[in-house]
Amino acid sequence: MYKEIIDKKNPELNKSIEHFIEELGQLRTGRASAAIVESLLVDYYGAKSPLKQVASITIPEPRTIMIAPWDKDTLVSIEKAIQDSHLNLNPNNDGQVIRINIPPLNEERRKDLVKVLNQKAEDARISIRKHREDAWDEIQEAEKAGLMGEDDKFAGKDKLQEVVDSFNKKVEEIRAKKEEEILKV
Repeated sequence: MYKEIIDKKNPELNKSIEHFIEELGQLRTGRASAAIVESLLVDYYGAKSPLKQVASITIPEPRTIMIAPWDKDTLVSIEKAIQDSHLNLNPNNDGQVIRINIPPLNEERRKDLVKVLNQKAEDARISIRKHREDAWDEIQEAEKAGLMGEDDKFAGKDKLQEVVDSFNKKVEEIRAKKEEEILKV
């Protein structure tokens, strides 16, 4: 019985990991990445749309992002969205495309990014813990309802903790890899 409860939580735990990876894609590491800007909201004919839906984003060089809108009339809106973002990037609009040069990170900025990274990792672990608590509550309710014995309840608790530990290990591996990427000069 507890196996079904834990298996039912696996997709939600995987979503926590996927969300964590998406969040990390938005952290600047000194190298150009489309993920840095693709989710910026651009005013597109009165509606806010993610940049990836109104333009193609390419990386022609390791430190350059090039944004080619499908409609040239949106160049100004895209430029404004980049300038208003928290990314501290300076877009260059040549009338056809927008180019963004990614400046190298200084030591202070790298340390700040590591702090942000650690906060995002903690958020992912909190999400995983929340799913663990939900599964544990379901296991306890199943035991109270007589669907499983007390031994199964505690076996389920141990198995649940193993699964949670494996997901926390994934978070830590991803965090450590990203930290190395950020601190690499």
